[in-house]
Amino acid sequence: MATILPVKGVYPQFGADNFIAPNATIVGDVITGEQCSIWFNAVIRGDVNSIRLGNKVNIQDNAVLHATYEKTKTIIGNNVSVGHLACVHGCTLHDNVLVGMGAIVMDNAVVHSNTIIAAGAVVLEGTICEPASIYAGVPAKKVKDISKDLIQNEIQRIANNYIFYSGWFKDQNTGNPG
Repeated sequence: MATILPVKGVYPQFGADNFIAPNATIVGDVITGEQCSIWFNAVIRGDVNSIRLGNKVNIQDNAVLHATYEKTKTIIGNNVSVGHLACVHGCTLHDNVLVGMGAIVMDNAVVHSNTIIAAGAVVLEGTICEPASIYAGVPAKKVKDISKDLIQNEIQRIANNYIFYSGWFKDQNTGNPG
């Protein structure tokens, strides 16, 4: 069963129709929207500041969401995918964002809507990522604009796929709160 713990009396809250993997860890001031999925070994630590997830957010295997004590919150919009082993820390991800595998998004960064952060990219503290763009590299820089087709066929497709994948597990007795 997933580790879901309060911090200083504040419990995580879950929207309807969420999937939480049995070995995910979610603690403290965390609120999810509807149709979210938190995958195997993912960690969402709302212990030092709040973490908010919109609807249709998937936090994939071994990803970490955290913030900085009394300084930065983590805010994630709707239809967002955070890839395997990614770290999202004290930043804002607007709607329709894809954070690639192993990417890092640091404190006070803002990733605007319809943007892809490439696998392995490091978005430095305070970076503002333009909407409808791809950012790659270390440190992450804009490498190109995204077409509407890429938004539909990558960002939205992946978010929808994770709702589909989570259905494979929801029918099992996993102790899901959502």
